[in-house]
Amino acid sequence: MALNNNSEECSDKLRAKIDEWLKWDRNEKTRGEIESLDRHGNYAKLSKLMLNRLSFGTAGLRGVMQAGYNAMNDLVVIQTAQGLAKYIKKCFPSPDQQANGVVFGFDGRYNSKRFAELSASVFLNEGIPVHLYGEMVATPFIPFAISHMNLLAGVMVTASHNPKEDNGYKVYWNNGAQIISPHDKNIQAYILDNLEPLSSSWDLSSLNSPLLNDPYREMFTLYYEKLLANIPSDILTEVNAKSDIRFVYSAMHGVGYKFVENALKVANLKPLIPVVEQRDADPEFPTVKFPNPEEGKSSLTLSFKLANDEKCSIILANDPDADRMACAEFNESEQQWRVFTGNEIGALLGWWALECYKMQSPRNDLKDCYMLASTVSSKILRTMAKAEGFNFIETLTGFKWMGNKSFELINEGKTILFAFEEAIGFMFAPTVLDKDGVSAACHLASLSAFLKTKNQTLCAKLNELYERYGFHYTSNSYFLCYEPEIITKIFERIRNFQHTPNSYPSHVHSGKYPISTVRDLTTGIDTCQSDGKSLLPSSKSSQMVTFTFENGAVITLRTSGTEPKIKYYAEMCANPKEKDWTGLQTILHEMIEATVKELLQPTENNLTPQSDK
Repeated sequence: MALNNNSEECSDKLRAKIDEWLKWDRNEKTRGEIESLDRHGNYAKLSKLMLNRLSFGTAGLRGVMQAGYNAMNDLVVIQTAQGLAKYIKKCFPSPDQQANGVVFGFDGRYNSKRFAELSASVFLNEGIPVHLYGEMVATPFIPFAISHMNLLAGVMVTASHNPKEDNGYKVYWNNGAQIISPHDKNIQAYILDNLEPLSSSWDLSSLNSPLLNDPYREMFTLYYEKLLANIPSDILTEVNAKSDIRFVYSAMHGVGYKFVENALKVANLKPLIPVVEQRDADPEFPTVKFPNPEEGKSSLTLSFKLANDEKCSIILANDPDADRMACAEFNESEQQWRVFTGNEIGALLGWWALECYKMQSPRNDLKDCYMLASTVSSKILRTMAKAEGFNFIETLTGFKWMGNKSFELINEGKTILFAFEEAIGFMFAPTVLDKDGVSAACHLASLSAFLKTKNQTLCAKLNELYERYGFHYTSNSYFLCYEPEIITKIFERIRNFQHTPNSYPSHVHSGKYPISTVRDLTTGIDTCQSDGKSLLPSSKSSQMVTFTFENGAVITLRTSGTEPKIKYYAEMCANPKEKDWTGLQTILHEMIEATVKELLQPTENNLTPQSDK
């Protein structure tokens, strides 16, 4: 057998994995991929596909759809479902507990429905009841079903805003929040103990089982019954009577249109004006380079055109699985569109959540009320909390932490008003203990309509909040880096700066901006604590370093858990007396430029910057 130029010898270990795959895989397409690579002697590629395994973490699984253990495909999904089912039975051993069952949902990506059905088959054959949505749903409908049907766990098959080649497997636990440690590590161990696929796992005839139920109609109805519980009814009545504001909407070729359309209908707001080319689910995502509204203007081109044609001043957009939400508003004075950052939307929705609570509960104080945000998000809620008297909690990055913390607080009798992360993820009340782009779109639309009755725009309200609480300016972006060893080198250089072990930079821009404290959540170091240890949990599996500067600016450098990115997050917080907002912006951008150049060294490390927003 001739080897191609990119091949290497087939080791005994690799041969065993190839033979194992060909024995186990019953999908003709992926089996054929491995057979072809083997036949052509492409053992270099086979080594990458077969000798490494797609690891199960707190984000579940996410990867390219292709053959091999290091990818998303039928066999890997079955192995994952078998391990997850065994782990759930171990955690909930009694038949009465197991009778509560699990829920599966899927989006519009290639193979999403197939992966959900294979997973359901595995659980049904284990005797565990399955609630399998009969059609595509928004991701929030998985945690919603868990909380309101008292289920053991749930899985959403989605890769969110990733490229079309990817898919994923997002797991929620019985508290309705995404899994956190130790569940992720335990599930991974159970997957590895249950790798051989049972013949029954491939047999989709089990989907005729009486243990299978479609919860779609019940959950759809219940979700909208609870959607507006946190908005005073008299406010909605006033808004509906006085406001004629309309909204252009993009589903970004995902599942969101039906759900957001119904949300605005329930709120009695004007019907959506959908971007028709992006309204329906399409796994090819044909009109966008990245199906991610977080990319800003580059992802909203068609939305801008439609809104201009319709003379509509507000744009709402979801990512393809509708758990995140973006917003843009036309600025009349500047005659241009403003795409709000996740931090700016967080400030607006945080204020709206607080305002609605005050109107609904005028005699209640705020001592048992909470808002949450991730550590890389704006500190605007923290500032509001100090001024208004509610509580603010900062968590690690990711909604899994805010969801689980919210569950704890609710069990302690506390009231959760709002939570957000800068990556356009918002939880308006704890009906869903995760980010929910459907409810976020509805509540931002309600806020916009409310402001319209006061002749105020979203931009004007945001400036009013800055006047009251102080200017909070953030600037976030990222660099692409596809070589993990370079990422490791960059962060190890930061931790051993100027070749001094365990030493961090003391300033940037030739001493112009001194650094006061450093928090490293990879190693657990926090120089602002008396014992030098971080209050937030650390993890060696991800990179994250935060610099607090003497002028009050905060800049965080971290890696993404799901994408090949090095991200930076920067914020300048001012007190209400500081009115030179333009000057503060200029200072922060100068600090960002210096930090990137001196610490990330994009030219030397061949990093690719984010495309223009």
